[in-house]
Amino acid sequence: MRIGLAGAGRIGARHAAALCGLPEVDALVIADADPGRARDLAARLPRTPSEVTALENVDALFAAGLDGLIVAAATDAHADLVDRAVTARMPVFCEKPLASNLDGTFQIVQAAAAAGVPVQVGFQRRFDAGNAAAREALASGRLGWLHTVRSCSFDPAPPPAGYIPSSGGLFRDCVIHDLDLIRFVTGREVVRVMAAGANRGDDFFREYGDVDTGSALLVLDDGALGQVSATRYNAAGYDARLELFGSKDSVITGMDERTPTTALPERGEEPRTAYSGFMDRFSDAYDAELQAFVDVVAGRRANPCPPEDALEAFYLAEACELSMRQGRIVGTEEVRR
Repeated sequence: MRIGLAGAGRIGARHAAALCGLPEVDALVIADADPGRARDLAARLPRTPSEVTALENVDALFAAGLDGLIVAAATDAHADLVDRAVTARMPVFCEKPLASNLDGTFQIVQAAAAAGVPVQVGFQRRFDAGNAAAREALASGRLGWLHTVRSCSFDPAPPPAGYIPSSGGLFRDCVIHDLDLIRFVTGREVVRVMAAGANRGDDFFREYGDVDTGSALLVLDDGALGQVSATRYNAAGYDARLELFGSKDSVITGMDERTPTTALPERGEEPRTAYSGFMDRFSDAYDAELQAFVDVVAGRRANPCPPEDALEAFYLAEACELSMRQGRIVGTEEVRR
């Protein structure tokens, strides 16, 4: 199998290393807006079992005889690259977001459906073993009926100031993972949201019209309640947890010896080695989602995260953003096309 990679930055490099470890991948072809960065990444990768090649530009990927394409380029390049792959009838994996706005995302959903080409979106938390087990626990009836679900995404430090203007804001950039996960694990839709945000840290968030901390209360279509929380300031370490509370039992994922929280009263435990970031916390999940994409390309499984799900998560992030800006409850039908 010959796989192309558009983007040789941090997440692209992580995907490239994982792809080199998959026996189905015979050749990996890398391209980046910066040709030197693509060459540097190719030189660092192991050559066995995959042949690794760097191209001079991203356009060359579409003439490289690929079986599938992974898009890990800058966010503003996602929509065009996915559209070109779909037009070429090439299966594509794309890091979220598919596009920087709702209209662009909607257009990709329509194009992929019309072409019958699989587009897998990179919501890696779906592939986390704990989250998958939580989904099964709920579906099996072990928890009884669900009354509360809570999800959090706490970054240890803020991104560079230059990242914020094009990020889409905290809810679209970060909380969208929690929103997708709640839909995925519960199998329910969110019908109303009430969101709030705060700025307690660096001024650049406020300057760019963003917030550094946010929370939202969700009402699911069966009456269960959800809560999502996120912040750019959690110096104890990266923390991403999901909690399900049911009438019979409750479960939590993301709670282990590296979870950056301290139980009180303290009992003299050894200091924790906290997760440094999302790629550390979800390392196994990233590997699993790429294996899933290879299986999709080979025709061995159905698409586990289609673009329609990315659109639904985007709708929820938009509803949260609108609620925060206007200080009111927003029904999700208000933002749907």
